[in-house]
Amino acid sequence: MSRTKALYLIAAATLIGGQAYAQTATSQIPPQNSKKLSQLVASVEQRDKFQYVKDIEWDDDGYYQITYYTSDKAKVEIKLDPVSGQPR
Repeated sequence: MSRTKALYLIAAATLIGGQAYAQTATSQIPPQNSKKLSQLVASVEQRDKFQYVKDIEWDDDGYYQITYYTSDKAKVEIKLDPVSGQPR
């Protein structure tokens, strides 16, 4: 077998193996008893000097990370527990 052909086979096996791993890896999702995301965002909107939400991400460690800005242009990053809605 030529060296080039062997390299192609190794590359193909690596790509196929990576895809198989990605399909079997479980992604964490919020628990069944979580509050609705809209409720959590509403609680953030009630904070002092709230202006707008920039970003919302689910962290695999089990919380929402919400980035928002205040009326005085301060950037705030808050981690909220999905069940209690309380900051971590």
